[in-house]
Amino acid sequence: MKNKLIYVLSAVILIATSCSKSFLDRPSLNGPTLDNYYTNQQQVEGATALLYNQVWYNWLDKAFHCIGEVYGGNMITSAGDPNYGNNTYVYFTVQGTDGQDLNAWQAFYKVAGNATVLMNTFQQIRNNQNASFIDPGIAEAQFIRGVAYFYIARTYGDAPIVTDPVALAGSGNLNVPRYFQKDVLRFALNDLVAAEAGLPEDPYQKGRVTKYSAAGMAAKIYLYMGNYDSAAIKANEVIQSGKYSLYPDYKAMFTTAKANNNSESLFALQWIAGGYSYANDIQAYAGPASLLKPDFNTGYSSVIPSLDLLNAYDPGDKRKEWSVMQQGYTNPSWKNVNFPNGFTYDTSVGGVADDATHITTGTRSNSLKYINGPADNGGDPTSAFGDALNVYILRYADVLLIYAEGILGTNASTSDAGALNAFNLVHTRAGLPPVSSITKDMIMHERRVEFAFEGDYWYDVQRQGFEKAQQIINSQERGTLNGDGTINHVHATFTSESQLYLPIPSDEVVADPELAKPAVPYY
Repeated sequence: MKNKLIYVLSAVILIATSCSKSFLDRPSLNGPTLDNYYTNQQQVEGATALLYNQVWYNWLDKAFHCIGEVYGGNMITSAGDPNYGNNTYVYFTVQGTDGQDLNAWQAFYKVAGNATVLMNTFQQIRNNQNASFIDPGIAEAQFIRGVAYFYIARTYGDAPIVTDPVALAGSGNLNVPRYFQKDVLRFALNDLVAAEAGLPEDPYQKGRVTKYSAAGMAAKIYLYMGNYDSAAIKANEVIQSGKYSLYPDYKAMFTTAKANNNSESLFALQWIAGGYSYANDIQAYAGPASLLKPDFNTGYSSVIPSLDLLNAYDPGDKRKEWSVMQQGYTNPSWKNVNFPNGFTYDTSVGGVADDATHITTGTRSNSLKYINGPADNGGDPTSAFGDALNVYILRYADVLLIYAEGILGTNASTSDAGALNAFNLVHTRAGLPPVSSITKDMIMHERRVEFAFEGDYWYDVQRQGFEKAQQIINSQERGTLNGDGTINHVHATFTSESQLYLPIPSDEVVADPELAKPAVPYY
């Protein structure tokens, strides 16, 4: 297979774009040259726009949930569905031949490769022309690259780093080694620190990242690395800026495009409802068929909430009803021929196949996050390809909980006023009473229910180390309900530290034998 590490790098953009005002207008596929393109700020902004969209698609399309949620035990997949490796993400038996493993690998390196090419191109123009309007574009691309390598490090551990994909593609020597995970994390962190210095305090266009987006992502890397002091410092930069706040309507953030780019969003992928690979397709594969048929003939319930997660919500936690569809859920704005008066989630005919109006998923539930509804849905854009809902990579709630955990550090508990304030802002929005002391387990629980179905929980489990991860995973209920309501128990077998990371896809190892060798230092 010739696609190896260049795989996606061969898809590097260097794209020309129109001078349209639309953030997400599809770019031209005509390749520019340094002489005839990127001669003004609009062209630079047009080039970086795609970094928020299509290049992430192969990850969003199922790998997003398989890795971030099914691995972590928040969701389960449909048994026997080849798109999900026959439940290998439920059982921790993913092999290098798995399709979603390959999709994630290719997507992350596609993002990183496109961002790198733009950075290098912009820098060359900057050097030749002293064009200062290029600088924010360099920082924006560097931010995206840093985020991509953060995902690479967390997902695969030791992994390649490529800083000049064009030169690599033309060298004839396409073998690239794996570098130690700590070096990949450092590389990602360096990108974000540089991006923070070059990005504006306020977005120059709605949905674009800022210096505080970079500070917040740096805080998240520090937290993952166990550098609690630095995590708290960077998170506090965002908090003290006063530019972000928790959005008052939690459910709306994930069910209507009208809430896109709200006060809580520091970095989100931007999608449009029409066009394959440009739309957010989560509802197509995660939504219930009764809602989306016959409008789009999608809604496969391919990933559904786990029983373990459903039982994890505290009594009175409104995030359960804001995040999950269960018996009795209604939405009067979601109408189609099956639901002329609005959608009702009805599981009352358990144990039989779905008909036009009834749901019989394995846990009698569906995720509500990133579900936008049928064609007649109150004015939100939706199509057969998906919808225009942003996918959040970093929310202000995350920054607040990072700050609280950073202050806690390695202590057993803390009653620090700043940490409590940050934690309680998130906690009380969910309708829960404030707490007067917090522990690590409390923070991790809060993160689980706050960010459920957002593709991140597995990484929170993973970063606690093998012994804690083993304790969490092996105690989870990953089974389904039988027709009579009893549980068909399923528990993962998590026995090896190697299971903390996904395998590098087999085709990539065959094409690049260096990937099978021990990792080497990058720095």
